[in-house]
Amino acid sequence: MATTEKALRESIVAAAARLAEAGFGVASAGDISARLSDSILITPNGAPYATLHPQTLAEMPLAGEYGAWKGPTKPAGEWRIHLEIARARTDVGAVVRFQSPYATALAMAQKSIPAAHPLIALFSAAEIRCAKYAPMGGKELAQLALEALGAGHAALLGNYGALTTGGTIQAALARAFELETLARLYACALSVGRPRILSDEEVFRIVERLKTSGGDIEARVEALGVGTALAMKAKTKRAARAPTKAKRIARKGKT
Repeated sequence: MATTEKALRESIVAAAARLAEAGFGVASAGDISARLSDSILITPNGAPYATLHPQTLAEMPLAGEYGAWKGPTKPAGEWRIHLEIARARTDVGAVVRFQSPYATALAMAQKSIPAAHPLIALFSAAEIRCAKYAPMGGKELAQLALEALGAGHAALLGNYGALTTGGTIQAALARAFELETLARLYACALSVGRPRILSDEEVFRIVERLKTSGGDIEARVEALGVGTALAMKAKTKRAARAPTKAKRIARKGKT
């Protein structure tokens, strides 16, 4: 898990690469943020995930002037969603917005995901609500997203896509993959009949059982290899930059 600003920046860049590899959308279809003390680090506006670097992330304060930022590139167009969630939910350390196929398809139909499968307990909610449609990039959409998220860790954005949250970037990313699995299962269930819905009481019993049985979201981080994958990607990026630096030094020595 990221323990320094440098590590956090590298984790965000690695998470973006993992989303792109999974087919969960390019930079214009999603964005990632993570809490850094009294601010958030967020992916820049429109920057291709493949060329993203830790230094290109924007930093936005949680207090003070709304929308203020610093960095080489302005923050993602949906920065309001990230900022509103970070301000309202102190338990949230990271937000991942994406457009995976099944989750986005349900969002296009403005269908919430009910508790038709125990997997929903990974989001600490008895329903993953779909927010009403609102124009992209506006505060109305951010407020609707926050309302749909509630006290849980996932929401669908009407006619747009989805988002997941977590205490860490690894947990938020793991939930993104789990949400797409849940969305796919629900879409398949709808095609064969009307799914039976678990009661709210049963869902929260499952939440507690997962905590005590080692099957909660942190266990999923390890099972999906998210934490290891992000660490390896960050290490690979650092290694890839090292020869370039060495060549510069060598060239400098010849002059």
